[in-house]
Amino acid sequence: MDQQTPRSEPAPASGLLSRRGLLGAATVSAAAVGSAGLLASPATAGSAGQSHGRRRVPLDRISIQLYTLRDQLAADLPGSLAELRRIGYRRVEHAGFVGRTAAQFRAALDAAGLRATSGHVGIPQPFDAATWERALADANVVGSKKIVHPYFGRDSQGRPIRDPAVYRALARDLNQAGRLAERAGLDFGYHNHQAEFLPTTNGSSGFDILTGETDPRLVHFELDLYWTWRGAHDPVDVIHANRGRIRQVHVKDLDVEGGFADLGDGLIDFGRIFAHEREAGLEEYIVERDDAGTPPRAPADALETARVGFNYLASLRY
Repeated sequence: MDQQTPRSEPAPASGLLSRRGLLGAATVSAAAVGSAGLLASPATAGSAGQSHGRRRVPLDRISIQLYTLRDQLAADLPGSLAELRRIGYRRVEHAGFVGRTAAQFRAALDAAGLRATSGHVGIPQPFDAATWERALADANVVGSKKIVHPYFGRDSQGRPIRDPAVYRALARDLNQAGRLAERAGLDFGYHNHQAEFLPTTNGSSGFDILTGETDPRLVHFELDLYWTWRGAHDPVDVIHANRGRIRQVHVKDLDVEGGFADLGDGLIDFGRIFAHEREAGLEEYIVERDDAGTPPRAPADALETARVGFNYLASLRY
């Protein structure tokens, strides 16, 4: 992935499912997990942020993936960052530097009173240490503490990868990337979509291979809660199986048709998941919506998504 391209998710033509595929996958997910009552019902999902409990998401750990605001950032980087700070965000996760150098992007963040504590940067494929070390140097200029590989699981034709050897090779590359990140003072992670949860030809899922063959000291996981459900997996089960390794989550809601929703307007019971935050090792709660600002939504909707997401997490009790 080009570091300067603000994209953490694949464009519709190169990775996101068609609407028909989206609905089909949502049906599979509902059959697999919805009947167990693990998702919030439509009647209660919108009020989930007001549920009772003593625990809450620390305000200074709420972040937003800037891919959500890619159009606003391209049009007005200083103004968009300033608006995020007015909403209440103190940290962000970048997905490229919006046409700036790392130093210029850091200056824009500083001016807005924000920190890019994490960033999405794809590891070179095939792996090249020198290229990766330049990315790590940029991450340190920006001031990040974490650097995350954003996307895998589909081949060049957009088809899900089913060859376990491909996942094993990626695991080796992730270990190399994590080792170099550690030397640079950074925490390296991997961000999932739904394709990793499909079985490979030997029966194991790609996600199983990645978690089993990466070094826990070098590679953590940034669990995308929406894509995990879309992969017909309960995030709580993933946490149980990977204690201490789920240090970041993308907090993204699922609507009744299998598409995206602003936080609290969809079906995911986030409080139920966050109740396992200590077991997971959670350090960051990152708001994201992949389709914010794209038709039929207006560009300004992305800032509303950011506002709704922050307020939802700030008010959530579990």
